[in-house]
Amino acid sequence: MIIIAGTIDLKPEVRDEALEATRELMAETRSQPGCLDYVWSADGAVPGRIYVFERWTDRDSLAAHLEGRYYLEMRDAMGSFGLLGADVSKYRIDIQEPVYGPDMKPSADFKG
Repeated sequence: MIIIAGTIDLKPEVRDEALEATRELMAETRSQPGCLDYVWSADGAVPGRIYVFERWTDRDSLAAHLEGRYYLEMRDAMGSFGLLGADVSKYRIDIQEPVYGPDMKPSADFKG
């Protein structure tokens, strides 16, 4: 699994408009093969900040996305609102376990 996570910053007065303008595009992107999650959302504490969270099943699915129309349209749409900065990284995940055990207690440990 691959996770894309980070932040992008816009002027605070255009952030909500940018998210609304790309809402349908986000929904369409989720239909791509290998896309598990594709969420860009407002940070409630930092005006102008958008959090990026994506999960992809594998490298080939992510590569197809990055070369396809949805990525290009999202990049261009956000850019049209005056991107001030971006800090987005990709993570390849080698183990995944639930946070909560059968007793509903959270744990930071990995058993695998």
